[in-house]
Amino acid sequence: PQSLQQEQWLCPVYLYSVMHYVYVDSSHHPSVKAKEDMMNIGKVSKASGVTAKMIRYYEQIGLIPAAGRNNAGYRSYSANDVERLKFIKRSRELGFSVAEISDLLDLWNNRGRQSADVKRLAQGHSEKLEERINDLQQMANTLKDLIDCCAGDNRPDCPILEGLQEPHNEIKDVHHHNDLLSVSPLTRKK
Repeated sequence: PQSLQQEQWLCPVYLYSVMHYVYVDSSHHPSVKAKEDMMNIGKVSKASGVTAKMIRYYEQIGLIPAAGRNNAGYRSYSANDVERLKFIKRSRELGFSVAEISDLLDLWNNRGRQSADVKRLAQGHSEKLEERINDLQQMANTLKDLIDCCAGDNRPDCPILEGLQEPHNEIKDVHHHNDLLSVSPLTRKK
């Protein structure tokens, strides 16, 4: 009916396996979001700075809850979803892994959390970043040494290619650090 106030809207309800529609006042039901507060994926992408593709990916892997759907079947998001996406984006910018971000989100949403848990997670990540920086510096130094050995002329002999063919003992295999970055410190023993 048109006489209803704007904050009320039709909501499907299942009673005895038959769907009925009832009007719901969203101000009295915190679990129901008012239609005017909802945003499509494009608006949420713009507001959060996260691409629509990444929003769908974060939803798929569970970093954000599954989006509601509007009458046309399109995803609908709330202001809380935008804030969560901003949190995820900033965490990714700082190099946190998906597993670590999941733990951070759990801590962020838990008002009973202990800051020691957050600090431990951040310190563990910082230590991994420092180790990765050291490894990258060693790789850069080794590459500079190989470049310095190369004449860079028309001859076919190239110390860079020879150096890549026969790695030196001091060159460290850093692939294992990428694996460590995907493991959350909270899942390890303390």
